[in-house]
Order: sequence, then C-alpha cells, then structure tokens
Amino acid sequence: MGLKHNFRELRIWQVAMNVARLTYEATAKLPVEEKFGLKSQMNRSAVSIASNIAEGSGRGGNKEFQYFLNVAISSSFELETQLLLAKDIFNIEVESIIEQIQETQRMIAGFKKSLGN
Repeated sequence: MGLKHNFRELRIWQVAMNVARLTYEATAKLPVEEKFGLKSQMNRSAVSIASNIAEGSGRGGNKEFQYFLNVAISSSFELETQLLLAKDIFNIEVESIIEQIQETQRMIAGFKKSLGN
C-alpha cells in the first residue's frame, strides 16, 4: 500500500525533528534534579510533535491525518510553555527553539487547511 504522504518528505516533519534535536540539546543544560521533571516532559513533548506528524501520515485518510496534526500542534504549544519555564527558572536560551516551534505551528496549520475538512 502506497502512502499518500511520506513523512520524511514533509517539511513540517523535518522542522519538527530539528525542534526535537534542539530541545534535547537545551535540556542537557538543565540541572540533574530535573531529569524526571521538566527535562523529561520537554523531551517527550518535542518527540511527540514529529512522531504524531509521522503517525498521521501513515493513516488512511486526511481526516485521520488532521487528528494527529492536532495532537502535534498541541504538543508544540505544551513544549513552548515548558521552554518558557526553563528560560525563566534556569536562564536557558530558548528563543531559537521557540522560533522553530512557531514556524512548525504555522506550517501545521497551513498543512491542515490543505487537507480540507
């Protein structure tokens, strides 16, 4: 069965993968006591964005894909909030990651529209 959307070719997935990489680099700077707290949550949120784009691309129809894109964009807002907390609490530079997240959010919203209702 051929896939309608190959996630590896989707720019939204590529940007989301970069967000995950950048997030892992940033969370490595968090204190060790955050290993099971904010660090773990941020990494899971970052992985969720790209993972849900990939999973949705493998589903049968556009409506199902849109569902997974909704989960991905929700995870992106969650990660953005967590990054802002990390910045405020631990003074970690997160602006470049947030810019990538916001680009991902715009791209997901546009892609959802292209899939129709």
